Amino acid sequence: MNADASPGRQKLRRVLGLVRKETRQALRDPSSILVAAVLPLILLFLFGYGVTFDPRFFTIGLVDEQPTPESGSFTAALSHSPYFRIESARDRRHFEADLVAGDIHGIVVLPTDFAERAYRGESAPIQVIVDGSDPNTADLVDNYLELLWANWLEQESIDRARPLAPGAVELRSQVWFNPELSSRHYLVPGAIAIVLTLIGALLTALVVAREWERGTMEALLATPIGILELLAGKLVPYFLLGMGSMALSVATAVFLFGVPFRGSFALLALASALFLWAALGQGLLISTVTRNQLVAAQISILSAFLPAFYFSNFVFEIDSMLWALQLISYAVPARYFVSTLQTLFLVGDVSSVLLPDLLGLKAIAVGFFTLTAVSTRRRLE
Repeated sequence: MNADASPGRQKLRRVLGLVRKETRQALRDPSSILVAAVLPLILLFLFGYGVTFDPRFFTIGLVDEQPTPESGSFTAALSHSPYFRIESARDRRHFEADLVAGDIHGIVVLPTDFAERAYRGESAPIQVIVDGSDPNTADLVDNYLELLWANWLEQESIDRARPLAPGAVELRSQVWFNPELSSRHYLVPGAIAIVLTLIGALLTALVVAREWERGTMEALLATPIGILELLAGKLVPYFLLGMGSMALSVATAVFLFGVPFRGSFALLALASALFLWAALGQGLLISTVTRNQLVAAQISILSAFLPAFYFSNFVFEIDSMLWALQLISYAVPARYFVSTLQTLFLVGDVSSVLLPDLLGLKAIAVGFFTLTAVSTRRRLE
């Protein structure tokens, strides 16, 4: 028997032919290039520059009821802080309307006995008034002011060569992995998972659903090609497209946004490949079930994009959700991929974190491809 006619060689030739056909189709489709090359940069710029949980300054109304050298010193420290922009007045009523309107974030009142109480070592003799309708901002303003008070008191102790407050316990904070406390360092890696979700699930669902609408899929299935060969030939081009987009996103994160990468590129490639196969399998399953581009797009958004955004620890903390929602998050591949990306970027190769994530991605990828193969075979029957 001719070697070229062997079943294995025939399968390989069929798959390669389908891969070439899908590659040409993807390169001729402007939407594919747009989603793979332009959309990642737009999303990374959006999350890198447009979204932050690190407010750099707050507008504060400062009321100094009785100016003294000590209150002036504290006012100077407050004014030179990178966190605050100061507006001064002698009466707190001057700022009440501004606080209600949201024009300022808080009011700091230095009472007439500010110096006397400060030097007695009591708790901070200042009054802080914040808008509790935004608890996050209120907590940040309060915490920053407490930190500034402690720093001012320490500096005054040095200048006067005597302690101004009891020092029985001294707390020293140390931040690991993200010492700058920059939200960009964990938002940008998380955004990469959102990018690959769109490329894998949404793009694949639309492209394959389009073939079902045009009838070309039925013609393809009438050939001797098998189910596994069809899946491989359909997804390999988009897998390579997704890996290219992944490389572009990582380069942008490291060289443009300055996000450190402390892990292994081999593990990053492995995790990205598993996540892409899971997303591609989900997109192919959606297209096989719906066979309609509009419906496929809607289901992709509801079943892939929104869960990746909500159940991945990217923005919303999973541990603070109801237990039922926490259980649902285990079926979302982005949960494992965001954890892997943030670990590889900020920490390094931590096997106790990476191994469960990789196993979770593998299980979900196998599940989606099994469902797709079964669904496609039933459609043919």
